[in-house]
Amino acid sequence: MRFERDRAALLAIDLQRAFCARDGSIAAQGRDISDIESAAAHALELARVAQAAGVPVIWTAMHYAADYADGGLLMHELRPNLARIGALRRGTADVELIEGAAPHARDIVLGKQRFSAFVGTHLEQVLSARGIDCLMVCGVTTSMCVESSVRDAGQRDLRTFVVAQACGDFDPARHAASLSAMAFGYARVIALDRAVAALQSERSEFAADPS
Repeated sequence: MRFERDRAALLAIDLQRAFCARDGSIAAQGRDISDIESAAAHALELARVAQAAGVPVIWTAMHYAADYADGGLLMHELRPNLARIGALRRGTADVELIEGAAPHARDIVLGKQRFSAFVGTHLEQVLSARGIDCLMVCGVTTSMCVESSVRDAGQRDLRTFVVAQACGDFDPARHAASLSAMAFGYARVIALDRAVAALQSERSEFAADPS
């Protein structure tokens, strides 16, 4: 499967204070975000390389109305504690991109209320308008927003490349299982150094792992 830089974008998923900062709402619940912090640092490195190469970065940010009227089952039934602690409310520091995230004029910052970057957003239209059919993906969390977005990208026949070290989760086992699932039928999972090289080259090709 070919990665073509002039037809590509970097999809940087939910690099927000809520998930990636020690004073964010997720760490405040007592979760260990060490792996997420490391992945976020690699994701920011990828974003800088992409921007230098002229590849647009699509930054997503998960956020909700103050009363969570747009939160659906996630906020009201599946993970109601998020609403109880006031997580991910629009207009708060919790939803801001982390320090070091610096969108360029050609980049897009896309708000979303569901795990997938394609659900309830104009992402598909943006990609079509710009002639983009390759996505390199990084961000958090691997097993939720990253995998949901990657599955939707693969089902839309977008060539999708997931950068393993630039994705992070609260649980290493879930992270590994999610990468395995994505590699099996939706994307190529690639290492950070190969991702950087691909962004700096006009064309790179990635073979499927033996199955």
